[in-house]
Amino acid sequence: MSLSTNIMTALKDAMRSKDQTALTALRAVKSAILLAQTETGYKEELTEEQELKILQKQVKQRKDSAAIFLEQNRKDLAEPELAEAEVIAQFLPEAISEEAIAKVVEDVIIQTGANGMKDMGKVMGMVSGQLAGKADGKTISNIVKEKLS
Repeated sequence: MSLSTNIMTALKDAMRSKDQTALTALRAVKSAILLAQTETGYKEELTEEQELKILQKQVKQRKDSAAIFLEQNRKDLAEPELAEAEVIAQFLPEAISEEAIAKVVEDVIIQTGANGMKDMGKVMGMVSGQLAGKADGKTISNIVKEKLS
């Protein structure tokens, strides 16, 4: 089953169980997917990679919002954001460890012959492609910087 189909099924379940947090999060995801599909002017199916990027973006937005709310001592606003992020994150593949990311980064550095920060873009592109949906871009970036410096 495709990711969109799974999200629609979960959305229907959330409606039946009257789970407002899940309903809000899944409606936002559905909206983002539909928006991405119609961006080009005609309705076309998204690839699984594109759908995963949308989900990652939705989770990141909610976590960033929650962090801002927590900085301002607004726990009442942060909790729903974190709850929605958890609902969306269940559709993402299992994240891999930092050690595994570091191993992939080292392999790519060896493959490309990268030797400094000037090659960071090349390394980031290849690593991000290999780890699409499995690792956060910020984590990848930090590890790449560490390895190239």
